[in-house]
Amino acid sequence: MKFSNKPLSQTIMQLCIEKGIKHIVISPGSRNAPLIISFTNHSYFSCYSIVDERSAAFFALGIAQQNKKPVALVCTSGSALLNYYPAIAEAFYSDIPLVVISADRPQELLEIGDGQTIIQENVYKNHILYYAQCTESTDFQSENEVEINKALNISIEKNGPTHINAPFSEPLYGTSDIFDSMPKVIDPEINLDNCTIDLDDLIPQWNRSKRKMVLVGVLPPDSIDRKWLDELAHDPSVLVFTETTSNLNHTSFVPSIDQLIAPLDEKGFKELQPDILLTLGGMIVSKKIKAFLRNYAPESHFHIDAKKAYDTFFVLKDHFKTSPNRFFNAFMPKVKPLESDYFEKWNAVRFHRLERHESYVNSIPFSDFLVFSAIFKTIPNNYQVQLANSTTVRYSQLFKLNDSLRVFCNRGTSGIDGSLSTAIGAAYAADESTVFVSGDLSFFYDSNGLWNQYIPKNFKIIIVNNGGGGIFRILPAAKESSHFATYFETKHQLNAENLCRMYDLNYFSADDEHSLQGGLRSLFDSNEKPAILEVFTPSDLNDQVLLDYFEFIK
Repeated sequence: MKFSNKPLSQTIMQLCIEKGIKHIVISPGSRNAPLIISFTNHSYFSCYSIVDERSAAFFALGIAQQNKKPVALVCTSGSALLNYYPAIAEAFYSDIPLVVISADRPQELLEIGDGQTIIQENVYKNHILYYAQCTESTDFQSENEVEINKALNISIEKNGPTHINAPFSEPLYGTSDIFDSMPKVIDPEINLDNCTIDLDDLIPQWNRSKRKMVLVGVLPPDSIDRKWLDELAHDPSVLVFTETTSNLNHTSFVPSIDQLIAPLDEKGFKELQPDILLTLGGMIVSKKIKAFLRNYAPESHFHIDAKKAYDTFFVLKDHFKTSPNRFFNAFMPKVKPLESDYFEKWNAVRFHRLERHESYVNSIPFSDFLVFSAIFKTIPNNYQVQLANSTTVRYSQLFKLNDSLRVFCNRGTSGIDGSLSTAIGAAYAADESTVFVSGDLSFFYDSNGLWNQYIPKNFKIIIVNNGGGGIFRILPAAKESSHFATYFETKHQLNAENLCRMYDLNYFSADDEHSLQGGLRSLFDSNEKPAILEVFTPSDLNDQVLLDYFEFIK
């Protein structure tokens, strides 16, 4: 095998092998030629070529999301690595391991007017776990080895993004069939999750509280053993709120938070107010539950997460730095059953809301609400579901999804950028049937995500196209703003049909309930190549249908 003759490139490659970093997402360039030569000529690596660096980074994020192991990103110098930043921020807040390996010019060529140069040193400083600045000279080989080991190890140990900046001088394309040296390997520390779980503050308050609330945000599938879910569900003093992104399912849990709490008045909020709040998982989607728990705060809030805890409701008392399963293993044996009507009361409200929900769906005209209802009822068993941000993930909160589905969404920064690219990377890595559900703005914003050769044949896309950012129409007083249609809603007449021709995808469309049902059948029956179903809905009706919903389900 031929490798770059640059010792620094060889060192980076060899240490990636030692750390088990197999997936390398590369964007074309010249300054990164030594890295490209080294990675692509070694049989250990799976290399991917994606031109658009922003899309490349989210594609890598999708792979890492599924594999739970670091994926390396390789780019040239200059603005290339800045295009990685949205995905780096998402990885930082979603605890997904990525390693940026950016090529750079030597120090003497920086800030003298040379082409394709920026100040790359620690450019992601607010959103990475470690930065390693390398030096090309072999005089600094041992220092480089230490820094590269640290960057790779920290990404592995702490599940997050790190950055290695590697300068290379010309000529860039020289090769060698031997390694100049074997770098020193520093093994990552194995996280045994053996920290002490001190329950002295939690247990007394928990056991005396008659209104306990458990709120679950983003979690990977199968994060919590069923026996712990059953024990929570059978406690009459506990009410468990889950979100679509929590991947937790139980008949006694409340999966549609806004459906339950949005119609409440002050009396209802006071009756729902918990004595104690236990949270786990990542970011919470529902703005309504956040507003409720800030205005009607519990006495105290405890959070379970191996890495971090946010004081989202301003009453955080303790953070248990461990996994949910390990926490519940220590916690549940100390819980004493307590008589309460908390669950019974709110479960009755939940069933009333569900009855009204079904009546509403059966009475409304063709709209976003009706479309999302049909989509989530139709997705086949055992699919991976990737949700775009804004409208899509919020609508998903109003419907009970099939328990066999595995649901993901970029909720770290909640941006619309990169949703499609992430979904493609995740579908490729998981090697399972995947559907990406998106609004029109999120899809078109990241349509370069289709510009790669790794889209699985069984990958599906559903676009709910309401001709703009329909989510803004439901915000208080938004429609009264001057130039609303141009600068908030951003109305357009785009459709995805020509993109499908360009990228060789099957295309289906729908604009009423009958064509929607036929389109969904055609989409899920289409497996010879990737396919898109684009559903056109009336922009001037969707917001009112959604607003009327919360009044109707009272």
